[in-house]
Amino acid sequence: MQGAIARVCVVVAAAILNHPLLFPPENTTLPEQDKELMARMREHEERMRMEQAKLEEELLLLDAKQKETTAEESFSWYFWSAVSFIIFFTIEMGRVDFADSEMRPVDDEDVFLESGSISPNTMLLDKDILSNFCDKCTYSSAHETWRVREFVEGFADDLLESLRSVCDRDADMEVGDFVGIGSMFESWKVCKPLMCDLIVPFSPPEPFSFKSHLWCDPYSGVTPDMQGCGMIKVTREKDCLCGSANLGEDMLCLLHSRTDALVVECSPDELLCSKNTPYLAKDQVMKWFQISVTKAWGRISHKYDFEVTFRSLDAAGALKIRFRSGKVIMMNVIPVVQLEGTDAYFVPHFPSDCGSFPDPYWPLSLAVYERDLLKHIAKRLPHNSCHLHCLQIVTFLHRKQAGLTGKTGLTDYHWKTALLHLLLRKRPFAWSAENVERRLRDVLGYMQRSLQEKRLLNVLIGNSKLPGNIQVPEMVRKAEPVNLFRPLVLQQNLYAATVRHFQEMLRNSTVLIQEYTPLTSNGGVHRLDDY
Repeated sequence: MQGAIARVCVVVAAAILNHPLLFPPENTTLPEQDKELMARMREHEERMRMEQAKLEEELLLLDAKQKETTAEESFSWYFWSAVSFIIFFTIEMGRVDFADSEMRPVDDEDVFLESGSISPNTMLLDKDILSNFCDKCTYSSAHETWRVREFVEGFADDLLESLRSVCDRDADMEVGDFVGIGSMFESWKVCKPLMCDLIVPFSPPEPFSFKSHLWCDPYSGVTPDMQGCGMIKVTREKDCLCGSANLGEDMLCLLHSRTDALVVECSPDELLCSKNTPYLAKDQVMKWFQISVTKAWGRISHKYDFEVTFRSLDAAGALKIRFRSGKVIMMNVIPVVQLEGTDAYFVPHFPSDCGSFPDPYWPLSLAVYERDLLKHIAKRLPHNSCHLHCLQIVTFLHRKQAGLTGKTGLTDYHWKTALLHLLLRKRPFAWSAENVERRLRDVLGYMQRSLQEKRLLNVLIGNSKLPGNIQVPEMVRKAEPVNLFRPLVLQQNLYAATVRHFQEMLRNSTVLIQEYTPLTSNGGVHRLDDY
């Protein structure tokens, strides 16, 4: 029995010493054409099988000769047999895994391993320069921000009131009050020209109404590839009997008086639906809104001493206001449909999005809840916290790099999402002003890992760890998380361009920050508004 055990040990030792993972060659790449190496491995495998067969024969002979063995010896025989089987099985699987891993093609993540790549942890960030950048190179003063917001809100009110006057109240869409969202209303706006995003809810005329169908509702009919979207069905409420029957002179309807105007019948085109469907079409809405805004501005243009033009024909409400002094203010006035009973809105497009969804799918915007979440977290942070400074720096670097490399799959919204994830994870005192360098590296590192994994989840959808006072709709809170980097998974060229953009941004970050914080001749500091 001792001889059998010794032979098992010799076989195991030989297998371990000859295992390819123990002494890997200097060049660990196993070329597919190396037939000689594969032949040696097959010969080695055959020898191992022969040794195993001999070992099994000897063990069988020993078992025949020693029929009257003790219970302990019988247990040892089964034990060593099991050990031998496990060792050979492990060696075989390890050899296969090793070969597969060495022969695999170049993967997407290898883009980050190219020569010359840089990591946020190796960036040269001077704390004093960052502090100077944050404190003195502000994008605009608080007073200027307040003045711009006051002007935009007043002008939007006047424009929407004029829009309501040019619409037919009985047959046209009804326009509500605007809601301010985005960087200007969250106090982290990026670069000039100043950009203000306003969403404007609208609703159909009576007796029609909108009924929403979310992607997370299993009975909605929204396809699985349209995560984060919904369809808006235009439905007609049941008519009152007073309109379809002759009640006579002695009967009175308690809902409608005899002086009420007759309900105007509307065609699907007038209700802005997709062709041959009851679902609201984004293209139809954008066309209607652009025509209405043009008419509305024509009625009030004589009151203002500036020029208003459309920046893009594909984005209705994308306005450019140019004053005689040369100053420019950008406005995105976006028509939206409110999700019933919530502060969530279906939008035809996102202000910073580079893509769009086909009709009749509308992406769901949770911008109001994100604004409230940012305010809620800010109340718990130390005075002069660095969270908004970090967001301003990364979006500044992203904008400047985009001017060199062009648009990619990365937007300001992705950076804000990364920051919100970190704000929910880290303790409040970690965001004190003196930690701006560490937190900036954290934001950049979080984005790098997200790009490597092609996975950046929406911070509100499917997140059960949100603060209780952020009342996201229950169906959205319980839905499966939505990956904002899904386009990068589907489009390899877009992913490669985005990774290159990110690496170049990291590589140029130190130079850009120093370049945009130079000292003036009188010892002052240039503001970023000067650029």
